[in-house]
Amino acid sequence: MELKEGMEAPDFTLPSTDGNVTLSGLRGKNVVLYFYSKDNTSG
Repeated sequence: MELKEGMEAPDFTLPSTDGNVTLSGLRGKNVVLYFYSKDNTSG
């Protein structure tokens, strides 16, 4: 899936030290998503 500026990000779940975090669970809060091509690259 290709995301473009202004599009809504799809919901996802990530592990955290407090359990799991979902994007939908952060609704109404300021969220910054950072995407990068792959690990160990400059950026």
